[in-house]
Amino acid sequence: MAPLPAHPAHDDLRRRWRSAVIKALDTDDCVFSPLRYADDLLARWAEPQRRYHTTDHLLAVLDRVDELADHADDPDLVRLAAWFHDAVYLPERSTNEERSARLAERALPELGIDQARTAEVARLVRLTVTHDPADGDRNGEVLCDADLAILAAAPDAYAAYAAAVREEYGFVPDDAFREGRAAVLRQLLGLPCLFRTPHGAREWEERARQNLTTELKLLETSGM
Repeated sequence: MAPLPAHPAHDDLRRRWRSAVIKALDTDDCVFSPLRYADDLLARWAEPQRRYHTTDHLLAVLDRVDELADHADDPDLVRLAAWFHDAVYLPERSTNEERSARLAERALPELGIDQARTAEVARLVRLTVTHDPADGDRNGEVLCDADLAILAAAPDAYAAYAAAVREEYGFVPDDAFREGRAAVLRQLLGLPCLFRTPHGAREWEERARQNLTTELKLLETSGM
């Protein structure tokens, strides 16, 4: 892959990746360097077609996982899933989550992570298709809440997020984009709750629904 563009958080992200891998291995005796995998993933997150699903999004999701970590059964597997959840991202494809999960299934065993933990990371990545974890799926609740936390941003930050998503789909005509984006918003608003962790439900649910409703109304009126 091409050399990584400069990003002020890359050194911190490498450290966080290594920490999550070591803890997933459940050993302090690491005989390999996992950092080449970190660099491969960071290069993916910095691909030029990305406008929202960037290194900044990875950072935001990892920060929210840290914020919600006490709720997870295995927060380090959730952190690894956060690294992989948009590792493959091409806006014109609908198979990004599946391809990202398969990437995790190839990479993690090469690091020495066992089959069960690898399977859990891949399952979590696939869960981001629907963001609808089953009751009691605490790892899934944390990852999905962390990934959707942007929906509860302040109005200006939410507007910037929505604009970045539109940029990623710049190849889609306006009418088609409005239709598709409105369907996504309605699907999210139709969930019984957007956030499943106690913190997410308490701190993020109301504002996220306000933001989604506002964006949906803007899409509907702009298409009239």
